[in-house]
Order: sequence, then C-alpha cells, then structure tokens
Amino acid sequence: MKKFLIVGLGNIGSDYTDTRHNIGFQIVNELANDHDAKFETEKLGDITSFRFKGRTFVLLKPSTYMNLSGKAIKYWMTKEKIPLENVLVITDDVNIDFGMIRIKTKGSAGGHNGLKDTEAKLGTQKYNRFRFGVGGNYAKGRQVEYVLGKWNKDEESQLIERLPIATKAVLSFATDGIQNTMNNFNGK
Repeated sequence: MKKFLIVGLGNIGSDYTDTRHNIGFQIVNELANDHDAKFETEKLGDITSFRFKGRTFVLLKPSTYMNLSGKAIKYWMTKEKIPLENVLVITDDVNIDFGMIRIKTKGSAGGHNGLKDTEAKLGTQKYNRFRFGVGGNYAKGRQVEYVLGKWNKDEESQLIERLPIATKAVLSFATDGIQNTMNNFNGK
C-alpha cells in the first residue's frame, strides 16, 4: 500500500479563512470533501485520510501557522512513515497568475516563509511542491496585506472551476507520478 502525505499550507483561525495565503487549506478541504474524509485535530495540525486507487492519502493542515509549517510536515512524515518523495506541499504563489498551477520536485522557497521553514526542517530543497497562483495584483510594499486578504468576487467565482483541477492534480501526483502530473497540469 502506497501512502502519500498531502500538506495544504495556511494559517489557522477564522481571520484567515478564504484568504489567498490559505489556498493550501482550501485545496485539501476540497479533496477531503470529495472523498467524504473528515478532519480531526491532532498533534500539530488537522488530519484526515482516504483511499483512492490503491493509495492512501493523508491530508494535513498544519496548526503551526504558515511560518512554522515544516515542524508539522516532519512530524507527520515520521509518524505515518511516509518517504519524502511521497510528500506534496501545497501553497500560494504571488509570482504566478491567478489560478495557474506549477508543480515542481525541487527549488528555492522563493521568499515564501512556509516553504523556507519546510526546507529548513527537512534539510533539503528537494521535495515536491504545488504552487497555486494567487497573482501579484498589489502595490509595492503591500504583499502581506494582499496574501492575507480575502478573495475578491471575481476570484471566488473562478475558484469554483480551479479547485477541481487542483484536486485532480493532487490525485494524479499519487496515481500517475510527479513527472506525468507536471506534464499534464503545469501552466493549466
């Protein structure tokens, strides 16, 4: 039985619900809903799992806040005995157009604090990451305000189409492999 850890990055609390920075939470929530999986609060995060095509998907929403996400990822990888190549970290990216997907097997944190901490805790830049574009439509010096801001009406309506594509990409990661997933979903 192959097991995969799918980590949606975000911040806990109602102040952060439906913000651009919490797209990782939104994607794993959508995936859990699609598979009737219910999250439970456990050590360092909310966790659930489901089976699909002979694979077990362990979904994690760290409760450590974005900047300390790596601690939760490392803990659950160890607890669930999931190898690094079976981990996928989902996050927002202001350098990608809204709704676009970019999946990679390695790379820099690109200024993203959640990815910086993940890299530090895992001791490598070589881990799978799924960046969901939130666009960069903000004034200079206003990035924090922008990513912690709520989706606007136009973005909300487009998310209805984009979230199912994102969940298909996550399922593909575990069933079709990272290379096929990158070929089929990057830039879409």
